[in-house]
Amino acid sequence: MAGSNTLTFTDAGWDEDVLKSEQPVLVDFWATWCGPCRAIAPSVDALATEYAGKAKIGKLDVDSNGATAQRYQVRGIPTLLVFKGGQVVEQMVGGASKEAIQGLIDRHVAQPVAQS
Repeated sequence: MAGSNTLTFTDAGWDEDVLKSEQPVLVDFWATWCGPCRAIAPSVDALATEYAGKAKIGKLDVDSNGATAQRYQVRGIPTLLVFKGGQVVEQMVGGASKEAIQGLIDRHVAQPVAQS
């Protein structure tokens, strides 16, 4: 359930892939049974393509990677967290428009991607 540029994050690779990233990272905490998660998936996938090379964008399945979800106190999904320098700098819980998600990312990339 991810586009070609959408990364898959796991408990095992979390520190290396997210916390040590040179680029801002948007993580979509989701589950296969979550309707709102499926609803925002096309937006997350589109943004992963648009921000390729500027930000990492990916998903973490909370059912398969519960340790990371618990570490960040994810209690509702979808939860979107933006990491920069290993720290959470933005958070959004629940369904959101592509524009709202893009706004989360734009505040942390060097040069925002033009609105389409």
